[in-house]
Amino acid sequence: TNAHVVEGGDDATVVLSDRRRLPARIVGTDVPHDIAVLSIDAGGSPPPIALGRSADVRVGDPVLAIGSPLGLSGTVTGGIVSALNREVRLGGGDRQTAVQTDASINPGNSGGPLVNTRGEVIGVNTAIATLSRSRGPGSISGNIGIGFAIPVDRAADQAKRLIR
Repeated sequence: TNAHVVEGGDDATVVLSDRRRLPARIVGTDVPHDIAVLSIDAGGSPPPIALGRSADVRVGDPVLAIGSPLGLSGTVTGGIVSALNREVRLGGGDRQTAVQTDASINPGNSGGPLVNTRGEVIGVNTAIATLSRSRGPGSISGNIGIGFAIPVDRAADQAKRLIR
């Protein structure tokens, strides 16, 4: 998952697709890369999802973003890879490269997988571009259809480092 998802917490709960809620331990976080590792009891865990390779991702590839945007669990949205190596600010404000997609990513999608058509994780959903401007007494902001995911190879490397 993302470091910003578990920020300030000592424990977490993992909700599975069958709605089971499993207690999780936060193994570690890497704020600059916005990655966190959670541990759940192996007896209750589902089989692991396959990881793709960042080198195999191409602009135009169809993708699905999985998560619970706005608390709507089990949501899947579709789109394409719009750009690779897009520089964005993550975690502690450092600029990192990310996979850009037009698959809808909203608050609650963070930490969920971005998967290819083979069901392989190619990224970890982490951020959206928003448009914000003042109009009258209030302001207007919202998702403009540009989302970002941490490339799977970097996410896996950071996760392995946190587990050690």
